[in-house]
Amino acid sequence: MLQVENLVKNYKTGFLGKEVSVLKGVSFSVENGEIFGFVGPNGAGKTTTFKSILGFVNFTDGKITIMDRPSQDVSVREGIGYLPENPYFYDYLTGEELLFYMGELHGINRREIRSRIDQLLERVSMEHARKTQLRKYSKGMLQRIGIAQALINDPQFIILDEPMSGLDPIGRREIRELIIEEKRKGKTILLSSHMLADIEALCDRVAVIMKGVVVKTGHIGDLLKNIETDYEMLVESGYEIRDKIKELSIEIEKRAGYLVLRFDEDMKNRVLGIVAESGANIVSLHPMRKSLEELFVEEAGKNIPSEIDRDIGR
Repeated sequence: MLQVENLVKNYKTGFLGKEVSVLKGVSFSVENGEIFGFVGPNGAGKTTTFKSILGFVNFTDGKITIMDRPSQDVSVREGIGYLPENPYFYDYLTGEELLFYMGELHGINRREIRSRIDQLLERVSMEHARKTQLRKYSKGMLQRIGIAQALINDPQFIILDEPMSGLDPIGRREIRELIIEEKRKGKTILLSSHMLADIEALCDRVAVIMKGVVVKTGHIGDLLKNIETDYEMLVESGYEIRDKIKELSIEIEKRAGYLVLRFDEDMKNRVLGIVAESGANIVSLHPMRKSLEELFVEEAGKNIPSEIDRDIGR
């Protein structure tokens, strides 16, 4: 569905027009029928990448193909739905009027537009506000109507930049279900979100971008396997080993007559040896679940952006 190869985007800033690189050879691909997550800190280049894909900005170098056609091919846009990170709509239009307007922009006949509006307003739980002007909408309501307008043309490729922004927990759940429904229909979704739990729950694959460079990409399960694993051990009658365990500088917690020990892979054999020598009973030992957030934080720690980079990305 999408192939991004060595994408470079430079901007000129300041009075002297100094050239600064925002995207530095970004490469990734999105397969047909998958949900692909694109994550990174503020200023990493996520939105610039999306705007380059959609043709809103001219990229400096690289290649983008969508549905096996160059991204500059205007006909490609017919099959794309897009929700920007900060959608701005005409305040005095109602939700229904906005969707009708977007449908006409796509060249859909009026009868079909009306049918799609009814369906979409129901899907995003906005039937009650169809006649209300957008200026009276809350942030969450604008987000819902924004998702509806991204789907008005029944696109094959859906690009969502922060789709969960401004939504309460119920709204986030409803939009997650909507995204999954679109995938079941065979649609391809590329989404960016700071809600990493949503990315982990929804996405088949993910790319992590830091300072304009994709530093990790792949299936979420495979990426999390590469993170160093921590362990939690529950020990019965283990107080006599506490002094020895303390020497290892690991985390120790008392819990209802038990000791809870938490340690990383490097300490596992040493902890097991001390516990075995003491004769203490091991009630349980299990790896602690890793998350996409931990991967993100780990990569961010390796790629801490400078103040200049942060300012450029704003």
